[in-house]
Amino acid sequence: MKKNDTLKLVRFISVFCFGAFILVGTARSQSDKSLIPTLVEKDGLHTLLVDGQPFFMLGGQAHNSSAWPAMLPHVWSAIEAMHANTLEVPIYWEQIEPQPGKFDFSLIDTLLLQARERNKYLVLLWFATWKNGSNHYMPEWMKHDAEKYPNITGRNGQPVDSPSPHTKAAMEADAKAFKAVMKYLKEADPQHTVLMVQVQNEPGAWGSVRDYSPVAQKLFEGPVPKKLLNPEVLKALKKPVVSKGTWQEVFGDDADEYFHAWSVASYIEYVAAAGKAVNKLPLYVNAALRDPLTNPKASSYESGGPTDNVIPIWKVAAPSIDLLAPDIYLSGSEKVLKVLDLYARPDNVLMVPEIGGNSENTKYLYKVLEHGGIGFSPFGIDNNGVGTDEAAAERLATLATEYAIIGPMMREMAKWAFEGKIKAVVEQEDHAEQTIDLGEWKAVVTFGGGRRGTQANERPIGKAMVVKLSEGEFILIGTNCRFTFMPQGANDGKAWQYLKVKEGKYEDGKFKLLRIRNGDETDWGGPRFGAVPAVLRTTLVVR
Repeated sequence: MKKNDTLKLVRFISVFCFGAFILVGTARSQSDKSLIPTLVEKDGLHTLLVDGQPFFMLGGQAHNSSAWPAMLPHVWSAIEAMHANTLEVPIYWEQIEPQPGKFDFSLIDTLLLQARERNKYLVLLWFATWKNGSNHYMPEWMKHDAEKYPNITGRNGQPVDSPSPHTKAAMEADAKAFKAVMKYLKEADPQHTVLMVQVQNEPGAWGSVRDYSPVAQKLFEGPVPKKLLNPEVLKALKKPVVSKGTWQEVFGDDADEYFHAWSVASYIEYVAAAGKAVNKLPLYVNAALRDPLTNPKASSYESGGPTDNVIPIWKVAAPSIDLLAPDIYLSGSEKVLKVLDLYARPDNVLMVPEIGGNSENTKYLYKVLEHGGIGFSPFGIDNNGVGTDEAAAERLATLATEYAIIGPMMREMAKWAFEGKIKAVVEQEDHAEQTIDLGEWKAVVTFGGGRRGTQANERPIGKAMVVKLSEGEFILIGTNCRFTFMPQGANDGKAWQYLKVKEGKYEDGKFKLLRIRNGDETDWGGPRFGAVPAVLRTTLVVR
């Protein structure tokens, strides 16, 4: 077989045949860098292929104004201190197109160069028409022409600080600029340092459920687009199946919000499609969340963005967007776990591009892996020009310990997540023990410290993760918790024991033994984990 034919075969296998990932991984060559990052799905599970292999983004997101060259040393300092492999960082429309049709890609060049010097990946955030519901990153030449590029008009005629999704001129200008960015990336980044691109940032509107301008009102009073009247979509939205009708007739009390979601998503689809036409990198949109438990009115959150209740609308309106991602700033494990459930769908891979950087939120990294997610990132990792780099690193020290232990086994983790082999639990506010069903075995996880695990955690920070390698053989990772195993099913009630509990770490894809745990380290109820995570390879046997 000729060399070129062999290369084509390897590429085909790496993208479409998951069973060959290990083979491809052991025979990696420089040519793998030519493989564009790709999202793949199998049996409702997803993964991100980077260099042809499953990849998990151990990320960190810079503050909004930290992508300028003078600020980047502080950003990279934080990335290194966190042991992150991916930086999420803004690129600004106003900087890239300071004059109509004249583009400046120097910011992108700087980011690419510095990421490669550090062997890190990038996710670029396109701050353009929308940034947190406003248009503050539009170029100055657009801001000076409010008549051509108008904002939303509120229900009572009041001005709203949010761009109208019904402005064709703005949409076309955004699409032109985004296409130029994506085309430049294809030429300047053959190594695929950039893994994904976020299109806009938390789009939608605060202060008005939708645009009530004459242009918008005429569209609202018109018929609902046929694509949205698909019976499966209407059922997903819990609406009666109809073949025609106005927005009010079809969607009732939800008409204003659904109309705005459709309008914002359709605008972003136009932009995203322009970029995808020249560069097939994965694209996503992030969401400012609503309370996932109470079904609040749209007037209480950012209306129009991809909140959980309008995901079906976004999926129809914006097919060029590969995934919708939750930005998590909610308090309480019940709400956060519900959000993860809502965004981990057969048609939507889970990624958490922003989460509050406090130590309690670190535990949700485990749940993202359990859901087969592809990335996790706290927001605002750098010092933002205030304080020291050391203080910024200390704030994220808890997450850094997790990244440090998972980083060397990241490829294995991503593969196990794609195979559905990971189970995880996190300590909730009631500190109650939790049970993990592992087939022929179950694991009861209690949270706390001390020699016997009887000292309760002051805050709900405990977490535990199990990777099922085979029946009776598991990888255990955790902090501030204890595992107790029991046989179940046909072996329920039978005597059993630990055949071996190996503590170690991963290097170059292989488990390296540090010690074998026994005696006090496994007695008193089972393997215990303290404040620093550890990796245990554990084998159980029924006697």
